[in-house]
Amino acid sequence: MKNLILQLMICFTLIGLPTFLYSQSPGTDSAPAQWLKTNQIELEKLYLHFHKNPELSLQEEKTAARFASELKAVGCQVTSNVGGHGVVGLLSNGKGPMVMVRSDLDGLPVVEQTNQPYASTQTAKDRNGKEVGVMHACGHDMHMTSLIGVARFMAANKDLWSGTIMFIGQPAEELGMGAQAMLDDGLYQKFGKPDYALALHCHPDVAAGQVQVRGGYTMANVDSVDIELFGRGGHGATPHLAIDPIVQAAKLIVDLQTIVSREINATDPAVITVGSIHAGTKHNIIPETCHLQLTVRSYSDDVRKHLLDGIRRKANAAAESVGAPQPEIVISEGTPSTRNDEPLTETVRRAFAQAIGQENVKEAELQMWGEDFSRFGRSGVPSVMYFLGVVTQKRLDRYHDLETVSPPLHSAQFYPDIDISIQTGVTSMSSAVLELMKPR
Repeated sequence: MKNLILQLMICFTLIGLPTFLYSQSPGTDSAPAQWLKTNQIELEKLYLHFHKNPELSLQEEKTAARFASELKAVGCQVTSNVGGHGVVGLLSNGKGPMVMVRSDLDGLPVVEQTNQPYASTQTAKDRNGKEVGVMHACGHDMHMTSLIGVARFMAANKDLWSGTIMFIGQPAEELGMGAQAMLDDGLYQKFGKPDYALALHCHPDVAAGQVQVRGGYTMANVDSVDIELFGRGGHGATPHLAIDPIVQAAKLIVDLQTIVSREINATDPAVITVGSIHAGTKHNIIPETCHLQLTVRSYSDDVRKHLLDGIRRKANAAAESVGAPQPEIVISEGTPSTRNDEPLTETVRRAFAQAIGQENVKEAELQMWGEDFSRFGRSGVPSVMYFLGVVTQKRLDRYHDLETVSPPLHSAQFYPDIDISIQTGVTSMSSAVLELMKPR
C-alpha cells in the first residue's frame, strides 16, 4: 500500500500537480480539497458556462442572474440589483463574525483568440454603440467559479464554522465603478458591515497550484487624464504662421516623464503613460488641436496628488511656452490603491500554508494594476486580496523556452488551466474563511 501511494505521489509530481490536491490527511485543513474530489466536475461545468457567456460592464444581467441562482441553491438569502447588477448572498450559521467574499462579474470588449473549444463567441454593443467581441480576459469567470465553490463547500460543512458569510457578485469592476455603486446603494446599511473582506485575483505569471499574498500596498491608484491642447491651424509649409499643437504635445510627452524621474522619490512607485494621441487629418495641415489620453499609477495619496498636480502644471507650461491657449485637462478619478490589512494578511497566509502547503504560498510583488475591491478596505473593513496562479508551470516553462511571456490579463490569448485553478481557488479561499470563522 505504501509503495502504491509513493508511486501515485511521484506520478502527480511529474505532471505538475501540487501535493495538497491528493492529500489524504484528516481534519479541517484538508476538508476543501477532500470535498473537491466529488464536486470538481460540476464546478468546471459552471466555469465553462461563465466563460462562454461573458457580458460587458453594466450589462451583466444574465451573469448576475446565474450567480444569484447558484447562491440561492446552497441556501443563501439573496438580493439582486444592488448598485446595478450587484448580487448579495448571505449564508448564516449562528453567531460569529461576518466575512465578505467578493467576486466581479463583468467581461471585457476583447475578441477571444485562445483557440480553446470553449472560447467565447459573444458580441455586444459597448457604451459608444459599437459592436465588439466580449471575453473574460481578466479571469472574472474563474473568480465567480471559485466563489460559488466556496459557497457550496461552506453550505455543506456548517459544522466547521459559525457566523455569516456575505457573498458579493460585483458589477462594473473593469470600469472601476461597481464597488462604489454597491456601497452607495446602502450595502452595509442593508446587509451589515463585514468584519473582514476577502477576494482573489487571477495572475498569469504565477504557477497554477500556488497563491501569492502580501501585506500593505499590493495594487495601485489608477487615474485617467484627458488633455486637449490648442493651437492655430495652418499650412505645413508655413509653420511660422501657425501654433503647432503636435509639437506642443511632443514636448509635453517628454516633459511629463520628468515628474516621475525628477520629482517623485525613487523609492515611491509611480507611472505616467501616454496611451493615446490624436491630431490632424493630412500631411500638410497643421491642426487646431491635439488630444492626449494618459493613465497614471501610484500607491500613496500624496504621490497621487503630486502626479496629478504636476500634469496640470506641465500641460499649462507647454501651452504658455508656445503662446497657445490654456489646455483643457479632465481627470477621471479611477480606483484607489489596494492595501491589504497586515494582521489579516498573516492570518490568511497561515491558513493557505496549512491547506495547500507552505511551498505553494509565495510573497506577492507590488503590481501597478488597479482594483476597485480597494473601496471595501477604504470603507473601514480589514481586507485582503491575493493572487491565484492559473497557468501551469509546464506552460510557463514553454513560454520561457519560446522567449516570450505568458499572455497577460486583458489579452485575447489569456486563459487559465481550469481544473487546477479551481482546485486552488476554492481550497485557498475556503481555508481562509474557515480560519476566520472557527466555531467558538
